[in-house]
Amino acid sequence: MSKVEILQIGPYPAWDEGPLNQTFAMHRYFEASDKAQFLAECGAGIRGIATRGEMGADRALIDALPALEIISVYGVGYDAVDLEAARERGIRVTNTPDVLTKDVADLGVAMMLAQARDVVGAEAWVKSGNWAGRGLYDLKSRVHEKRAGILGMGRIGYEVAKRLAAFDMKIAYGDLEPREFASDWEFIADPIALAQASDFLFVTLAASEATRHIVGKEVVEALGPQGMLINISRASNVDENALLDALEAGRLGSAALDVFEGEPEINPRFLSLDNVLLQPHHASGTVETRKAMGALVYDNLVAHFEGRSLPSPVI
Repeated sequence: MSKVEILQIGPYPAWDEGPLNQTFAMHRYFEASDKAQFLAECGAGIRGIATRGEMGADRALIDALPALEIISVYGVGYDAVDLEAARERGIRVTNTPDVLTKDVADLGVAMMLAQARDVVGAEAWVKSGNWAGRGLYDLKSRVHEKRAGILGMGRIGYEVAKRLAAFDMKIAYGDLEPREFASDWEFIADPIALAQASDFLFVTLAASEATRHIVGKEVVEALGPQGMLINISRASNVDENALLDALEAGRLGSAALDVFEGEPEINPRFLSLDNVLLQPHHASGTVETRKAMGALVYDNLVAHFEGRSLPSPVI
């Protein structure tokens, strides 16, 4: 019996490639120099897509695959998948939630701590010889007992809040409506008001067209010259130009960012700033979590083609 044909949009770690290659006929789209020709040659037989959250699958790609049945996303975010195009054709979409939630929350809190205490700059001070030659490093700001706002009280937002509670922080959150499981924390629906009530604002909400640039000029500046923005969600949730303008002018104190528009090529304005911590979109980047994510991509594909319920369906 011939193997089901899968279009692989981007590379995976070797431990994920093995099971996929053994079970399916994998077509490595990311290696094709002429992608249109590649799809013309193999597109008719493709029944599944294995993609990554930031790569997704747009309408043009979906339309080029007449036999497509399922899109399995490696990552919790699926905003780069054209869900409308998938629904029109009854194509299933899956992602990998839960398995990465705690790692993302861990990094978000680590970024807050690193930026507030300037861990990177302090290390450079030691390594450069400045500690011995010029004395102690400049004083920084504490984190404990400060005010934290969490924009998006979903899985990741909840885990962030749990961690911040250990620092005796005053926690508030914004979402479409109050969450019963978050009753210990204050609900502030308006993002601007949430920012005004925060020293640290975490962006943890799922991305969609409705949330695009939800953190705009007014939200950024409501945080103020002592505030910090931490984004561990999607770049589209933040207006980067407004953020950069505020950081450069001192209207926002600092930012810690794991996601960017057009990544891995990022706006060069970020590179000249000393009040922003930049991370390479690796909040889920632990061996344990990435193995669990890859296994879930595989399990969703196998379940679909065996006619079983999908472990983690989006649609």
